[in-house]
Amino acid sequence: MSYATLKNTARKLSEQASFLVEISNGDEYDQALLLMDELIDDYDNQQMLIGLLSRSIERWEESDDDFTEFNRRTTVGDPAVSVLRALMDQHNLGGGDLPEIGSKSLVSKILNERGRQLTRQHIDALSKRFNISPALFFS
Repeated sequence: MSYATLKNTARKLSEQASFLVEISNGDEYDQALLLMDELIDDYDNQQMLIGLLSRSIERWEESDDDFTEFNRRTTVGDPAVSVLRALMDQHNLGGGDLPEIGSKSLVSKILNERGRQLTRQHIDALSKRFNISPALFFS
């Protein structure tokens, strides 16, 4: 392939999917995730594009204000509480939506790390409900 052909192909690709290299807004982020789903289905033949796109997605998630706030909230303090916060965010749950833990007041005390912690029974029940490994609460 000549460099002229390669440059022309790259220009066309850039016009149609500039988010492969740099995501600049939420719509492009959504398009990048949809494309990633398609590429993963043909992983062996799409590894180069998957690598390029995954770096673009990672840069967006590290710089976007919504992701920055989410990452900050889920990495501060007790790892078990961070996992609980992430589950609540992902599933749009409030303190009263977790019968596995108990009352809304107890959930609040655990989230605010006010003298209460998740017990083994809480972790077992949450792990079953959300189909996740209990080990996540101890990382």
